[in-house]
Amino acid sequence: MKNLHKLLVVGILAAFALAACGGKSAPQAQANDLLEQIKQRGYILVSTDPNYEPQSFLNTEGKRPAGTKCPSDALTTAEMQGFDVDAAIAIGDGLGVETCFATPSWDTITAGSWANKWDVSVGSMTITTDRQKVLDFSVPYYYTPAVIAVRADSGLTSLDDLNGKALCVGASTTYESWLEGDMAGLGLPASSIYAQAPSVTIVPLETDQECAQSIAAGREDFIGYMTSETVVDANIAAGFPVVKLGSPVFSEDLAASFDKSASLPTATLREEVNRIFTKMHEDGTLTNLSVKWFGSDITQAPQH
Repeated sequence: MKNLHKLLVVGILAAFALAACGGKSAPQAQANDLLEQIKQRGYILVSTDPNYEPQSFLNTEGKRPAGTKCPSDALTTAEMQGFDVDAAIAIGDGLGVETCFATPSWDTITAGSWANKWDVSVGSMTITTDRQKVLDFSVPYYYTPAVIAVRADSGLTSLDDLNGKALCVGASTTYESWLEGDMAGLGLPASSIYAQAPSVTIVPLETDQECAQSIAAGREDFIGYMTSETVVDANIAAGFPVVKLGSPVFSEDLAASFDKSASLPTATLREEVNRIFTKMHEDGTLTNLSVKWFGSDITQAPQH
């Protein structure tokens, strides 16, 4: 009996030891960089705009899938749609992880110092010299012209007609910099700037799409707004009472961005995003997405 008792005790102790060593997952090793951390947790958190159709907007019919790894305060791929969203999903697929979306304000994203709240921004951000002080950028994934839209009944026909009028823009955008005459802040090659800004009163809202929506809702304290031509085309197609005023005033190179102050190095993640975007350019994936969402291919670099 004593020998049997000893065997039982030894067996129980061995079972505890096995549980401690192998029956319970050991803590994950500290990640050396952001890419490694993303792969360890199984998702990448991408910031983008939920109100920037057709680039990125809510899918009102989408439902959060069971078993998602996305944080409870983040949106899933089922709940977002658009060109930027599809580009972000391709990044997640290329890394072998789930894509999740955070939706902070635009000026918060462009200011940098994200405090590790998201990993990368895929939100049609223009590469500018000012932004490069706080953010690193991928290779461009598409290119857009900037235009001004005005109320359809305004009677305006040229940029000069805007002098003394009020225009709406998204806060902290390249459009705001151009209207302010801040060419240094705009940070674009001179060959990408096609016109000088008229003298206008600037009315900033959180996003440029809100400018268009305000006009559609009857707001009258500004005559028009400035944004990407892709957004204006979508607004007109949706029946907004606006028209484009003249030709594009400048063009933008749009890329994913990374926070220079992130607590983990982002270089390897940026290299992977560059690889994914370059492959998507080469195999026509970006072209197909552009045609799907914009009706034309705007993924080819303009000839400066």
